[in-house]
Amino acid sequence: MRSIRTPATPQRRRRTVLAATGLVAALALTATACNGSDEERAADQGGATASQGADGAGDSTGDNAGEGEIGIPSDIAGRLEEHGIDVDDWKNGGWKNWDKDKWLSEAKDFVNPVIEGLWKPERMQSAKEADKTVTTKDTSAGQGVSDPEPAPVQATAETTPYHDNAAPVGKIFFDSPEGSMVCSGTVIKDVNHPGKSNLVWTAGHCVHAGQNGGWYRNIVFVPAFNDLGKSDTELNDADPVEIAPYGNWWADWASTSNGWIEGGSETGGAGAAYDYAVLHVQPEQGSTSLEETVGAALDVDFSAPAAAEAGSMGAWGYPAAPPYNGLKMFKCLDQPGRLSLSPALPTMYRIGCTMTGGSSGGGWFRVVDGETRLVSNTSIGPADNTWLAGPQLGQDARALYRNMSETYGGR
Repeated sequence: MRSIRTPATPQRRRRTVLAATGLVAALALTATACNGSDEERAADQGGATASQGADGAGDSTGDNAGEGEIGIPSDIAGRLEEHGIDVDDWKNGGWKNWDKDKWLSEAKDFVNPVIEGLWKPERMQSAKEADKTVTTKDTSAGQGVSDPEPAPVQATAETTPYHDNAAPVGKIFFDSPEGSMVCSGTVIKDVNHPGKSNLVWTAGHCVHAGQNGGWYRNIVFVPAFNDLGKSDTELNDADPVEIAPYGNWWADWASTSNGWIEGGSETGGAGAAYDYAVLHVQPEQGSTSLEETVGAALDVDFSAPAAAEAGSMGAWGYPAAPPYNGLKMFKCLDQPGRLSLSPALPTMYRIGCTMTGGSSGGGWFRVVDGETRLVSNTSIGPADNTWLAGPQLGQDARALYRNMSETYGGR
């Protein structure tokens, strides 16, 4: 099958990102340096409650891997067999079996073999938003420490081409029991592999169903998706490089928090405050790292600043629920407030924003010492799409990140 990956040209590897005017300009993301931040290098392991996906996906070069087939390495095949899953059945479409007894749910159970050519442009266009909608009732318990609901902020379209203006931001595709779904994600730096990161930050609910489910499948990240912001009609005749200028990047390792795995629900639930995840990805074709290919990546800010002291934040993503269709990148900028779902849970950030489902997992950015860093990700929002909320990223999130970097980053 035809791959949609086209190598980035040298010119595209020197892009500045999220460049704009006014307040957005303050959030401009420049092409990355070749080392992590001093804060990250000094960070210790912390008291992690994070959980990692172990023994991730293989590639399409395994035994008997022909065109359009899955080549499953022996270690992954063995683990599938341990769960009572027939490897041949899996290769022939058994991954579509979402029976509760065969839905891999534990942190150590993550598998995501590459299926080259699976995510064709038409399949991408048919994927639906992964939505986490809350109601007034869901947020009433913590109103004593929540700030007033913010005024809606109308999302604005990012300037095209995205590889010039928002190269680290992209779209995540995956398969779930409900069908093909979409989220958003961000290329982040890898402190232990400077300049050669293969890490992507997103939401936990974009990779794992939470307490009543398991790991989603066929998880792929597409940076700068639909680079020129074309309409669905225009995409019918678009060159593949316009849809995926840096190609498809399959998650071969995944980590999300124990808080999400144990407490996440269809409306976020108790897991919303821990709704973050890190992917380690590999190209569907080629061997160059994601950061080298895209030309940019962001540091993550794990200081969990109080909302009143955080300054302005910007959220970027690909909203897919009406009135949006998931084909274009949007952004919102606002001063964050606090959202408390329960006195027993960490406070979340909340900003006014009209982005809908599909923007889930998209990065929130703020300026620290003149440098733009990822500080949160989109997790939940109300049914009327007037605001978004994201988790604070503290010691547990840092431990999850460092474990991914140290254990899987060099693979």
